[in-house]
Amino acid sequence: MYQDIISIENLLAAWQEFLSGKRKRDDVALFGANLMDNLVALNDDLASKSYRHGGYHAFKINDPKPRDIHKATVRDRLVHHAIYRILYPHFDRKFIFDSYSCRQEKGTHRAINRLQEFAAQASRNHTRTAWVLKCDIRKFFANINHVILLDVIKRHVDDTDTLWLLTEVIGSFHTDGKPGIGLPLGNLTSQLLVNIYMNVFDHFVKRNLKVTHYIRYADDFVLLHERREYLEDLLPQISAFLESRLRLALHPNKVSITTIACGVDFLGWVHFPTHRVLRTTTKRRMMRNLGVGSKEESVSSYLGMLSHGNAHILGEVVLSTLKKPQKIHKLGIPLQNLPMVRKPEKDQ
Repeated sequence: MYQDIISIENLLAAWQEFLSGKRKRDDVALFGANLMDNLVALNDDLASKSYRHGGYHAFKINDPKPRDIHKATVRDRLVHHAIYRILYPHFDRKFIFDSYSCRQEKGTHRAINRLQEFAAQASRNHTRTAWVLKCDIRKFFANINHVILLDVIKRHVDDTDTLWLLTEVIGSFHTDGKPGIGLPLGNLTSQLLVNIYMNVFDHFVKRNLKVTHYIRYADDFVLLHERREYLEDLLPQISAFLESRLRLALHPNKVSITTIACGVDFLGWVHFPTHRVLRTTTKRRMMRNLGVGSKEESVSSYLGMLSHGNAHILGEVVLSTLKKPQKIHKLGIPLQNLPMVRKPEKDQ
């Protein structure tokens, strides 16, 4: 496994993947100017285990709430891509079906469609009340325990060289004031590592608690059942497992039990038995980002998002931000065929 990660062929393939959308950045262009020399030097350092992960450049973004991003050097990010290319397929087949974050053939749209499917099953095609337990983990990335994470990885990876490299990458970052704790939001490897970490919890929910209707996307997860008492009994077991096994805690203000009929706020949408509408905060953020004369690409992106819910009127408002709305056909999207143009029974 380690030789696959550090091979020149894998490093070159990782570079091509990393390069997407970054060609004009100065640090990327500088590394690419002497690409083969840099790849050979990196391969030598990895082969001799003299490679050391560098530091991070920290900055903040609003997405939509403030987040701390830590960006590694181009050389280190190339190593992240090289690791990800080899380890992702090894671990992905170990994950449960209903884990949707940062996985191929998954994502938010499949997660919300799965919620709709589960809601129909739990309510017996909406003929009975279906209850939803929704939870969120407090400061998820900032509280990942390195020792526990490496212990989980060792159960599935027995190559000592690969474990050395993963230890180097994981140990390159820690949350302020918490040595051995935390993963950076900016690393590609962090996306895979948190799924490996939470896979322990996923299997606990499915195998030990035997929950049929369970969906997780990163640190957000929902459980559905026809009885509220059933979910209430599960909540302390879930909380205890997260704290004792993974050193994680549920966010006290983001745990709720409600019915589908009342609306479930999950992954940017509020879900009802027969339709879903965009979360108010998501809608406001979208309209702040759009203005008169918006770029066609931005409008097209938002229209694509809105097509996954019932947002006919909102779709028309988004279209109106184009300087020349009739030019939408240039994007390859016939206006009359847009899903949100078909008026649903209940609209927003």
